Amino acid sequence: MSDAQIAERALRSLDLTDLTDTCTDQAIDALCKKALDPRGPVAAVCVWPQFVKRSQENLRGSPVRIATVVNFPAGGEDVSRVTDDTQEALSDGANEIDLVLPYEALRRGDVAVAAEMVEAVRDLVDQGRLLKVILETGELKDPALIEAASRLAIEAGADFIKTSTGKTPVSATPEAAEIMLEAIKASGKPVGLKPSGGIRTVADAKIYLDLADRIMGPGWATPRTFRIGASSVYDALIAAIEGRAGTAATGTY
Repeated sequence: MSDAQIAERALRSLDLTDLTDTCTDQAIDALCKKALDPRGPVAAVCVWPQFVKRSQENLRGSPVRIATVVNFPAGGEDVSRVTDDTQEALSDGANEIDLVLPYEALRRGDVAVAAEMVEAVRDLVDQGRLLKVILETGELKDPALIEAASRLAIEAGADFIKTSTGKTPVSATPEAAEIMLEAIKASGKPVGLKPSGGIRTVADAKIYLDLADRIMGPGWATPRTFRIGASSVYDALIAAIEGRAGTAATGTY
């Protein structure tokens, strides 16, 4: 498969992200314009909750979905606060909720808190909307913990499991993604994978697409089951599709 073909596949599965602390209405307008590029469109934009309504105005009538984050990025343990935030985001028009698992609770062995939060948010995310659970694998570190977090999220009703917030020193890694894909495969459930953070080149995207093809089978990785969470890979994907040499990635995610 050529770089251009890989880039086209990755672009359609992209959650084009702006979770910078300095995000503005103007930045959201620019993000949504990129999301609607005729070479795409991308699968979704991923924005802070306060920008969901503006994103909806920009994307009305398009197939691009609106994802937002809750319990982000710290992965706290206040279930009622997170369900309130989720309800508000859904009311504003979010189609997808990216929930940070209370990963510190999991690390200290408090599985019940983590499961309760995922189940509570799952109950709210209905009607064709998606729940993506962020495991923060760079903080969990231990392969056994990453596997346990994957299983917990899948059993509690996640539609996707996502590697990272992009806010910690270690974001997506192929090693973590492989563990997560194996857990998805073992579950037999139609759960997707979202590697996120640190994916900046066509070669980076190819690593994760190849992993999905190898473990789940060719053709499994479509926007229904596979997303790449990134801001900085977009320009590189467009450059590859246009046959230009790889453009230096810009952006922190």
